[in-house]
Amino acid sequence: MADASLWTALADPHRRAIVALLLERPRPVGEIVEACGLSQPSTSKHLKVLRDAGLVRVRQDAQRRVYALDPAPIAALDAWLAPYRALWNSSLDALGRRLDETSDDPQAPSPKD
Repeated sequence: MADASLWTALADPHRRAIVALLLERPRPVGEIVEACGLSQPSTSKHLKVLRDAGLVRVRQDAQRRVYALDPAPIAALDAWLAPYRALWNSSLDALGRRLDETSDDPQAPSPKD
């Protein structure tokens, strides 16, 4: 199962927004602050939670801290979700088949009814 700290870290919408930003490319803290519209201390707290969960890495670049996603925890989360994705896909496929069957049925009520 995926580590509980991953779920905790991703439960907050601000942290999910940060992860989405970092999906595009690594970014310095100042850019994350500006893009998220949060204060620098608040952004730093969110980055610490993400870092402690292993979702992001930080490197020093002169006076800047640059954050990047760490793909390993995301891959672990994806692997954990795979059986659920398969369950949903088969359920949606069955629904699609049923809808196709009823649309071919001349006795089925029309959408205007």
